[in-house]
Amino acid sequence: MSALGRAVMLLGVLMGLGIGATAGAAGITGAGASFPYPLLARWTVAYKQETGIKVNYRSIGSGGGISQIEAGTVDFGASEMPLEPEELEKAGLVQFPALIGGVIPVVNLSGVTPGELKLNGKVLADIYLGKVTKWNSPEIAGLNEGVKLPDKFISVVHRADASGTTFTFCNYLSKVSPGWKRAVGVGVSVSWPTGAGAKGNEGVASYVQNISGAIGYVEYAYVLQNNMTYTLMENRQGRFVKPDLNSFRAAAANTKWENTKDFYTVLTDRPGKDAWPILGVTFILMHKIQRDPETARRALDFFSWSYRNGGKMADELSYVPMPASVVELIRREWKEEFRGRDGKPL
Repeated sequence: MSALGRAVMLLGVLMGLGIGATAGAAGITGAGASFPYPLLARWTVAYKQETGIKVNYRSIGSGGGISQIEAGTVDFGASEMPLEPEELEKAGLVQFPALIGGVIPVVNLSGVTPGELKLNGKVLADIYLGKVTKWNSPEIAGLNEGVKLPDKFISVVHRADASGTTFTFCNYLSKVSPGWKRAVGVGVSVSWPTGAGAKGNEGVASYVQNISGAIGYVEYAYVLQNNMTYTLMENRQGRFVKPDLNSFRAAAANTKWENTKDFYTVLTDRPGKDAWPILGVTFILMHKIQRDPETARRALDFFSWSYRNGGKMADELSYVPMPASVVELIRREWKEEFRGRDGKPL
C-alpha cells in the first residue's frame, strides 16, 4: 500500500473513533458514503490547516449518512444515491453534488495485470447473479482472447452495508442487464444472489486483495491507494475503456445539471466513445431549516472552500470536481433554500 493509502487509512481509523474533531463551537460533523472518503479526508486536513476549523467525517456508508442527517445527529450527510424531490421535501432536506468518481470492478487473479481483463455489463451482471461461476468460462474467455484465465471459481465480493457505491453499481447493471433489473434491482441495499459482504469501500478492497479469484467493486481512489487490478469495461458505444480521470470526465461531460430538480441525476451508462460506464456522484444532504444557523454556515463554508480549493486534490485522486457553472447553481440553491428557524436566509 502507498504512503498516501496508509495515511488515509490511519485518518479513517481515528475519525471512526471520533478523534480529530469534537462537537463544539468550531466543529462540523458529517457522516455517510465511503466513496468520497479519500478526498474528503484530504479536504478536511487542508481546511483545518488553513482555517483552524475541524471537520469530522465518518465513513459509515450512504445509508448511514442518510439516516443520521434525517435524525439530525450530524451537520451533513453524504450519499451517492440521490433522493427524489418528493423524498427531500418530506424529510425537509436539501441536496447538492460535491464530487464525481468512478466505480471500478477489481479482481485478484494471479498473472493478470491491471487493465488486461475485459468485461461488459452483461457478463458482470451474470457474475454477480451467480450464473457465470468460473474465470475461464466461455462468457469471460470470449471477451479476453489471449489472456490466460485460470480454471478457478469466482469469489464474488459485495458491500454488506447500505452503500451508495452499491446503488451506482446496481443502477448500471439494471440498465444493461434485464435479468439483473428483474431479479435484483437497484438500491443502497439489495438481496445479493451470491457472494460475501464487506463493509465500506475499504472492506471490499481488503477482501478482494486477500481472496485469490475474487472480484469486487470500489471507487477508483481505493484502486490507486491499494494498487489493485482493475478491469476494462465496455461502454455504451461498444468500446473497452480504462478507468481514469479522462474517462470519468468524458462520462460526466454535457450533464445538464440546470435541467434537474434538486440536482437529481444518475451518471451511469452515459454516451461518449471514451466514457467510463459506472460513474457516481456524491451528494451532500443538509436540513433546509437549520436549528443552528452558525454551524450550518460553517458547513457551507467548508464546501465552498472545497469547490474553490479542492480541485487539485480531486485530480490527484482521479475524482472529477464540480464545474464552475454547476457551483454557481449550487450557490444559488443555498441562497434560496437554507433558512434559520426564524425563516431568515442563512
